[in-house]
Amino acid sequence: MRNILITALAPAIWGTTFIVTTELLPPDRPFTLAAIRALPAGLLLVAITGRLPKREWLGKLLVLALLNFAIFWSLLFVAAYRLPGSIAATLSALQPLAVIVLSTLILRERAPRLAVAAGCTGVAGVALLVLARDVSLDAIGVFAALGSAGAAASGMVYFKKWRMPATVVDMTSWQLVLAGFLLTPTALVAEGVPQSISSTNLAGFIWIGLVGTVCAYLVWFRGITRLGPGVVSLMGMVSPVAAAILAWMYFGQGLSLNEILGITIIFLSLWAGQSAWRRKLLS
Repeated sequence: MRNILITALAPAIWGTTFIVTTELLPPDRPFTLAAIRALPAGLLLVAITGRLPKREWLGKLLVLALLNFAIFWSLLFVAAYRLPGSIAATLSALQPLAVIVLSTLILRERAPRLAVAAGCTGVAGVALLVLARDVSLDAIGVFAALGSAGAAASGMVYFKKWRMPATVVDMTSWQLVLAGFLLTPTALVAEGVPQSISSTNLAGFIWIGLVGTVCAYLVWFRGITRLGPGVVSLMGMVSPVAAAILAWMYFGQGLSLNEILGITIIFLSLWAGQSAWRRKLLS
């Protein structure tokens, strides 16, 4: 339970991503935001640890960096710009189901039926929570949100499959640096150099980089190594709950009956799914 509660801090922090993106960060720069989020955080961690990966690990680390950070963040920011946070959060809630499918195909780990049911019920809870308000759809944004969920799910599964004899800090820092090296030239070619960065933008970058990246991903990958991707993926549903509560506090948006019901269903689904995975692991 202690590991579960610690790991749940990561998606709770990520629940701030949409409001920070729209309120604090420069508009229409998904690759720039992803690069700024990845490279400084990765270099900071590498400077602290002073350790570099072995040459034979680079291929797998590159794949993990693409899935967990480069592709995931780029598509996530595209979705954040083109969709209301409610729609993006609902589509992202499909990630646990993607993890269940990929774990079965790649890790040969069959998910408990209760965990599958909990994942489906959790998506319904997220829909009740975030779709209660009027929303509009954008095709590119929808595909970006689905793609980001698929990339994150694949990264979680392969992180477990390719477990390397390295610390969580090292694995996180190496992936961030590689992702930053991939994203930086992409951002410069696709979006150019920002003309100016305000103090508001800087505050958003610091939050996204230090808290939303360094702190949150260290906790997240620690959870994957200790609990497994099936258990951890369900915690992603904490993110839209945090986003809804933040919107309630920041914008003064009241919580409707449907939203309160959605939050209740999400937490019941999390409890049921965690219980099912724990029984499987202990059996």
